[in-house]
Amino acid sequence: MVAVKKDKISGDALGTGRRKSSVARVRVRAGSGKITVNSKPIADYFVNDQHRESVFSTLAAVGHGDDVDVLVRVTGGGMTGQSGAVRMGLARALVSYDESLHEALRDGGFLTRDSRMKERKKPGLRGARRGVQFSKR
Repeated sequence: MVAVKKDKISGDALGTGRRKSSVARVRVRAGSGKITVNSKPIADYFVNDQHRESVFSTLAAVGHGDDVDVLVRVTGGGMTGQSGAVRMGLARALVSYDESLHEALRDGGFLTRDSRMKERKKPGLRGARRGVQFSKR
């Protein structure tokens, strides 16, 4: 069973993606293939090709590149974490848009949460694991 999230007012399919400390809220609606990230075209927001490709690969895996519009609000972290969060949120939103895409997205690894997070700083240490330098004198 897949959790299907739809906007009550507009009927948009919704999905939330997370990676590292980034959170992406994604909306998918029928349209012409326009992708907007934080009110900017995707090419202006993700200037690195690798970050853009991680988002486009989700749409390419299911063949919905030209018939849906994608609106994204992403916060936190850096560009790599944000693009990973958008990738996962888009996959979840596509499943809400059309449940028959679930198997293809799951097999492609788009619905798997990357659980690697920054380790917290511990007391008495300079970072998560690095201790203070020993001084003999």
